[in-house]
Formats: sequence, C-alpha cells, structure tokens
Amino acid sequence: MRLDRSVAVVCGRLRWWRSVSAGVCVSPPLRHLHLTHTRHCPQSPGSDALPSPPLRDHLQSLDHIRNIGIMAHIDAGKTTTTERMLFYGGVTRTLGEVHHGDTVMDYLDQERERGITITSAAITLPWADHRINLVDTPGHVDFTMEVERSLRVLDGAVAILDASAGVEAQTLTVWRQADRYKVPRFIYLNKMDKPAASVPLCLSSIRDKLHTLPLLLHLPLGQGKLFRGLVDLVTLHRLEWDLSSSDRGRQYLQRALTPDEEVWDEAQLARCELIDKLADLDNPLAEYVLEQESLENVPAPLMREAVRRVTLSQEAVPVLVGSSYKNVGVQPMMNAVVDFLPSPRDATQPPALSLYTPNLCALAFKIVHDKQRGGILTYLRVYSGRLEKGQRVYNVNGSRSEKLGQVLIAYADHYKEVASVEAGNIVVVTGLKGTNTGDTLVGSQSVANTARKRLAAVGDEEATPTLLGVEVPDPVFFCSVEAPSSSQQKALEEALVQLQREDPSLHVTQDEETGQTVLSGMGELHLEIIRDRIHKEHKVEAELGPLQVAYRETCTVPATHTLLVDKMIGDSRQQVKITLSISPSQDHKFKSVSFAYSADNQENLQSLRRYHLSAINRGVSAGLRNGPVLGCPVVDLKVGLSWCEVRPGTSETMVAAAAAQCLQQVLAEGGCQLMEPIMVLEIVAEEEHTSTLLADLSRRRANVLHISHRHDMRVLLVECPLAELMGYSTTIRTLSSGTASFTMELSHYSLVNASQQAAVIEAVTGFTPL
Repeated sequence: MRLDRSVAVVCGRLRWWRSVSAGVCVSPPLRHLHLTHTRHCPQSPGSDALPSPPLRDHLQSLDHIRNIGIMAHIDAGKTTTTERMLFYGGVTRTLGEVHHGDTVMDYLDQERERGITITSAAITLPWADHRINLVDTPGHVDFTMEVERSLRVLDGAVAILDASAGVEAQTLTVWRQADRYKVPRFIYLNKMDKPAASVPLCLSSIRDKLHTLPLLLHLPLGQGKLFRGLVDLVTLHRLEWDLSSSDRGRQYLQRALTPDEEVWDEAQLARCELIDKLADLDNPLAEYVLEQESLENVPAPLMREAVRRVTLSQEAVPVLVGSSYKNVGVQPMMNAVVDFLPSPRDATQPPALSLYTPNLCALAFKIVHDKQRGGILTYLRVYSGRLEKGQRVYNVNGSRSEKLGQVLIAYADHYKEVASVEAGNIVVVTGLKGTNTGDTLVGSQSVANTARKRLAAVGDEEATPTLLGVEVPDPVFFCSVEAPSSSQQKALEEALVQLQREDPSLHVTQDEETGQTVLSGMGELHLEIIRDRIHKEHKVEAELGPLQVAYRETCTVPATHTLLVDKMIGDSRQQVKITLSISPSQDHKFKSVSFAYSADNQENLQSLRRYHLSAINRGVSAGLRNGPVLGCPVVDLKVGLSWCEVRPGTSETMVAAAAAQCLQQVLAEGGCQLMEPIMVLEIVAEEEHTSTLLADLSRRRANVLHISHRHDMRVLLVECPLAELMGYSTTIRTLSSGTASFTMELSHYSLVNASQQAAVIEAVTGFTPL
C-alpha cells in the first residue's frame, strides 16, 4: 500500500525514558530534561569492573532477558561500543579503550597487543529493567568460527557499520551467518563523527549488498566532528550530548522537537516515510493509518510495537546512528536492544527442543581452559528447564552422563557463582570434562531415550535428537609444529589438545609419512595467535614451520576399478572382492562427496552384512582423506559401490582396508587434479595507488570483479588464489605507503592447470613430477 506523505505536527503525550539503577522510569514531558545513567554497586578497591551488578529476581523471567551479540567488520567499533554499554549499564566504573589495551572484553594478551578481538567474550548487564546477556564477537575473517558458534545460541544481534564505509566484506560474512540461524537484528551506524560519515551511503549499501529494507529511526544532529546527537523519529525527541562534559556521556539533553527548529521539516518528512514503510509491512499499523486516513499523529508506542514486529519477522532492519568513541547515541541503541530484539520466548527455537520441553535442555557452544579455576569452563545456552549446581546431566552426542560443578554468570574473564539458572540464559559451568562444542545436554538418559522413541514413532529419518550443532569452516593454511626438545613434547601435545578443544577451527593432525604434527587454521593471523598462546599460556617455545596452502583434490573423469584381496592371516583366509566407481560431482559444491550403492546389483549388495557395509563406508572415508596427487582431501565427486563379495570369516578391518585401497586405485585412474582455494579480497586504497596495486594483482593471477568509489578512495573487489597472497599484507603496505587496507575470505576452490600443478608438487615435495 502507498499512503499520503503529508507532514503534520505530531500531537499527544510524549514518553520520556530515564534509566535509574536497573529500571526504566516514565517522567512527564518537560522542556529540558537531563538523563543520568547511574548504578550503585559494590566494588572492590582498585578494580575497574563491578563483577556482580545486582539483578532483581524478576529479571530472570524470559520476557526480561535479551541474549544478543555484537557483530561487524573489523575496526567498526564493536569492542568500543560494548565497553560503553558496560559503563552505562553499571558493570564498570571507567571506560576501557582498545588503543589503551584496558578493555574488559578483550582480555587476552594477544587481543590487547594487537587491538583486535580474537575470541568471543560473554558478559551480563542490567538495562532498562531487563537482563542483557551480551557476546562481543571478532571481526577478523580468521576468527569467523567465534561468530558462528555465538550466533548459534543468540536470540538477536546488533550489526555495527562504520558510517563512513557502509557495508564491508566481513559485514557480509557475519550477515549471512545471522541469516543462516534466522537471528533478528538491527544496524547501528557507528563513527558518525568521522568527516566522511554518510547516512545515505550506508542506507544504499544496506539495500544493495544486504538485500534488506533499512528503516531509519534516527536523524543525526551535526556532521563530522560536530556530530553531537540525534532526532528519534519514533518519539520526535531531540537527544544531545555535551561533548566537552567530563561525565563520559552519562548525561544527555532530551526534549521534544518543536516546529521552530531547523530540523523539524526534515524530521517530519523522515517520520512519515518511516510510517509509510512500516505500514506496508505491519497490518496493525496499516489499519490504524487507514482509520485515521493520514500518516499524521501516529502514537510512538504504536510505532515502537510495529518496528518490533517487523524486526522479529526480519522483513526489515531498523537503523540507528551514534558515535561510541565520542559517547554519543549508545543509550538509545541499548534501549533499542530491549524494545526491538526478541526475548527467548519470542526467538526461533531449535526443532529438537520440543522433544525435551519442559525438562532441561542446553547446548554447549564454547570451551575455555581456566588455570585459576583449575579446569574446564563450558559455556551453555539453556533452552528449557532449570540448571542447578552439582546436577547430573546427560550428553546426547557423547552418550555419557557427567556431573556439573559450579554454575557461573560470565563477566568477560570474571565469573560470579549462582545456585541455579532458568531457561533462556547463557551461563558457564565447571566439571564437564567430556563435553565438546556443539554437544546437547539434557536432564537424564531416560529423557534422551524418550526423545529417541518419540522420533522413531514419527518416522522422520532426517530428524535428530540433538540441537543443531556449530558448522566448523575448513582450514585454508597449515604448517608443522615441533617442540623445542623431547622433554617438552608432552607439554606441547597437551597444549594442542586444549587449544583444539577451545577452537574447533584449529585442526591438529599427524603426518603419517614424516611423523610431524600439522596445524591447520583459517589464516596466517590465526596460526600466529595459536603460536603465541602456546608460548605465553602453556610456556612451550614451539617452532612452527613455513605456512602452506591447504589444497584439495578431485577427479575429472569417471572411472571404475575392481580389487581382489586374498590373504592368509594365521589359519584364517581373508578374501574380499570389491568394485568401486567414481564420477565428478555435478553440483560443484565444496566438500560434496556422496556414496551410493549401485542399483544394478541389488541382490549382491543386499546379501552383505550390515557390519560389512559399515566397514566399506569407513574404508571409503579413509581413502578420501588422502588423494593420489599430494595426499590432500578429495572433494566434489560421487563414489559408487558396484559389487562386493566377502568370504565368511573375513574381518571388518580387512574389508575396510580393501575398500580404501580400491578407492585409491580408482582415484589414480580418474585423472585427479589439485584444487586451490580462491579468496575474495576487498582492497581500499587511495586513487593514486590504484594502478600500482592492480598491476601487482595481475602478477598474482587475480581477477578484478568490481571497482567502485567510496568518497575519495577506490574499493577493489578481487578474486585471487591464496597461494599468491603469502605476505600480501606487507606488500600492500609497501606499495601504498601504508595507506591501503584489505580483507579477504574464502570464496571457493578452483582446479589448477597442469603447469601450476607441477609447480605446486615440486614446491611441496621437492621433486619434479614426470
């Protein structure tokens, strides 16, 4: 529907909100009103953090809980925004700054040294009579796994954009991750104090790149360094901060906008446009507007409810403005968390949850080894039931029972012990030694058995009794790691076990030929951080070998092979005859490997024992881990079992070994080729350096997809093989005199040609292929 865009004075009583302690109070309209956000919490001497802000009992109810995450591109201001939220929420009494290395959320030494977020950190704070469980996530692509597992358990999210850049590369990545888990969110345009900040630019990039409808709720007051506040289009209030004040943005002036102000006409027009967009999406608001036959005089509460409904249905995205570093606009953004993002009751629940409700059901999404507490800390999202200290829980994934130790509320790297927590909360527990990331925990084994029986009765083969786990991305770099001496080998192995359990995107394997331990990760920075943590946290001066690209292999032509294994082992004759076929996959999806049984020989295959089929599956899986070219994993193909005869008395191990050997031979006949990872780069550079950078990229086998302008800068969107990007961060700084920046992420895998494959084999093995 399209409605009249006439502008009129909004009448009626105006609502004024003031945050006092942990609640929200309504004050009568005043000409001038100072809002002061204060907390009165006990604090230990010399501490900047208030580790246990008071939370009233009613804040435990589902309607008063918000589980949210902060997500953005690197350097968009996530941690700075989070530090302001903690300060205004009463959790801290001083503002931490990233460049000072004293933030609450970035508590690892590596985070404070580099000024970036590496691991997601959780914290609880009170605001506006609600309890906010907040997770600050990394913005660097190397740590996208942290964002993935955080979004899995969150009900809502705040996407932060740099107002001078709009939607950037990593913004797209985290947005797609939030789409995958159907997480409602709104956008906060940060850094409005930058000279190049532009709301129209951001709105355009949101529409074009995120393919969603932005709903602008704020108009900025002032441009660049003069940015000092905003106009709330829902209430038509003017909010201004005194930039020279020493109270760090605690107090701000809020008053009703009047017709004699310069911004009045612009605000009225923007409000009518907002109502028009909302009425197209929200039926209750549309009915009200039709009854009034005008866009005038729509009450603020009705608009606020409409924005919430549209946000929860993800039909549009509210857009707010502010400057966290200048302490402007953070409190309205915190109010938006309460007003627009879902409570656990409103959020989309995992399908398997209905099998356990109202009993306990929780998901483990993060593991941390804490030396101070002398054990493993497991982060849980409690979806239903009640979690109590010392309670026994059953791990559905691991089929084992464990006893909880303490139940803790997280305040970054500090914890407060509680006796129990209700559903909807994010908590930390001790004592779970056998639980891993993505495991489902329920109250008892009998509850899990009942859930399995209910699934069996339904007959849905795709249904599972576990909550949806966390998708682990595949590594793109790997390197060897060695202990400095044999005496420290055991310490290194223990360190790698702990780090791999904390970080599922870190893969640790053993090279069968060389006996070396191999680390595989998401990028150069990822592996560099792992090395630093081994040195500093585990006190092992481990040495990492040179970085190598994680190639893949695939077949290019169909092939079939029959293998006969006939051996005497002791007094037992072991005999297996197996025929396997392979063909290239048609969907070209990375990691796509399907294993099927031939329809032509159903009688033969039906005569096989179930454990023989299981052994064949294991053998095929083992054979796919090492291709014939460079021993890389084999992807993008279909494997078919055409025939199999097993002599009675033949062991399962022999059947699995025969399947693996047959697959290796058929892969050798199938014309296997290497596939290399192709990265998408977004390079931001000054105009004068663009031609130099393009010339350098052409030498790296790069494909330029798009070149655009962003103010006085050029933005290059490029595809380039990862093998050509070793040390590119140093090169780009040299070519641009330190002014250019870039981000990259994995796009896809692509076949390499014969000459490139020969060069790769020679570089890796040291031998020239025949």
